[in-house]
Amino acid sequence: MAPRKLAAGNWKMNGDLAALAEVDRLLDAHPEPGCEVLLCPPALLIHPMVGKSRGGVLAVGGQDCHAKASGAHTGDISAVQLRDAGAEYVIVGHSERRADHAEDDAAVSAKAVAAHQAGIVSIICVGETEAQRDSGQTLAVIGAQIAASVPDCATAENTVIAYEPVWAIGTGRTPTNDQIAEVHALIRNDLVARFGDGAGFRILYGGSVKPSNAVEIFAIQNVDGALVGGASLKADDFGAIVAALSAA
Repeated sequence: MAPRKLAAGNWKMNGDLAALAEVDRLLDAHPEPGCEVLLCPPALLIHPMVGKSRGGVLAVGGQDCHAKASGAHTGDISAVQLRDAGAEYVIVGHSERRADHAEDDAAVSAKAVAAHQAGIVSIICVGETEAQRDSGQTLAVIGAQIAASVPDCATAENTVIAYEPVWAIGTGRTPTNDQIAEVHALIRNDLVARFGDGAGFRILYGGSVKPSNAVEIFAIQNVDGALVGGASLKADDFGAIVAALSAA
């Protein structure tokens, strides 16, 4: 049986308690979505958002975690703490973390391991820069990131892969359908070659996903959902993406 498709929203450093009204609006409009729906708000909003999840209709996740379960790491949050707050997922290796905090593949892999040990599903992000795309390095870059960022303990149950071309995040630009298909096929083939059951892993596309292009993106082979940025902040926009994925 094919894995359930996933519409994941990354609020990034946006939102406050008042913004949780958008969760109610989303679930009022989509009380029984035909796909799994996940929102990853800032850490302070995880627990109150879990309270609005309506018995698990909405899954809630974190945007990052430390590789250690506890300790002298001021300002960080562990996967154990995320789980205690009610999170079921955590994003690791987002391009903004890789760029802003100099996180390499080894650090991303360690965070994914920590998530698995805490009983949380890791969403491991990979993606190439514009310069890498223009110089023809995309497949080599993505292949190397998959090899080094995905830990040996990864399974289809505890790991999701998100392909987000860095140059398409928040820019309004998206790769062509053929470019998306090419990268997702590479990821699928690499996972199958390494884990055997790679066909069960969910592979999300991220990077300027919005209601106007969601149907087209979800029709691409090996696209099992989306990791959505800005469009996940508003119930109407994210709801339209959820509806498109439910119908795909």
